[in-house]
Amino acid sequence: MDLPLVYSATAMMAAYLCGSIPSAVWWGRAFHGVDVREHGSRNAGATNTFRVLGPRAGVPVLLLDVLKGFLPVRVLPIWSGLEPHSDAWTAFRLMLALAAVIGHLYPVFARFRGGKGIATSLGAVLAIHPGAAAVCLGAFAVVFLSTRYVSLGSLIAAICFPLAVALIFRESSHVLLGFSIGMCLLVFYTHRENIGRLLRGEESRMRLAGRDDRS
Repeated sequence: MDLPLVYSATAMMAAYLCGSIPSAVWWGRAFHGVDVREHGSRNAGATNTFRVLGPRAGVPVLLLDVLKGFLPVRVLPIWSGLEPHSDAWTAFRLMLALAAVIGHLYPVFARFRGGKGIATSLGAVLAIHPGAAAVCLGAFAVVFLSTRYVSLGSLIAAICFPLAVALIFRESSHVLLGFSIGMCLLVFYTHRENIGRLLRGEESRMRLAGRDDRS
């Protein structure tokens, strides 16, 4: 069954708007009177929320950012009329995931100044392929706990996504594999400044309590 154009466009917009909810900005302003984009790395994401406001703000923002990616991908295909697990159904879910992540990166509700999309990407991948999401999350945890570099953990997790899809789970969907590679490249693009700081030894390490120090 073909996906109606009106529903496809509406669902994509809904996914983008869901991703655009600036959890870090709204939470920081509502409960702490702080715009996290004016402090720390000046990034509107969960990591900078941990850095600026600590775990009491960072944890709920992290969960909200994950939900922003998970819910559109999980819920919106229900009314698409597409056969579950068909190529069209998979492609539609991947488009929703991308729309949600772009919403987080460029949120219409926060003057298009968003975060780097890691938590929202995790939520989307969790809805699409829980096994691959678990591999990525495990890789992130190992790297972060051993180095305390959030950015390095995110980059390694991004690399693990296509590797898990292709080598561990041996998925046959070329669309899914292409998506996983694209998401990996997107993470590297959004972390290009972090990569430079890592290479220069200037990247901040994060304490488990939420505060940073320098290497």
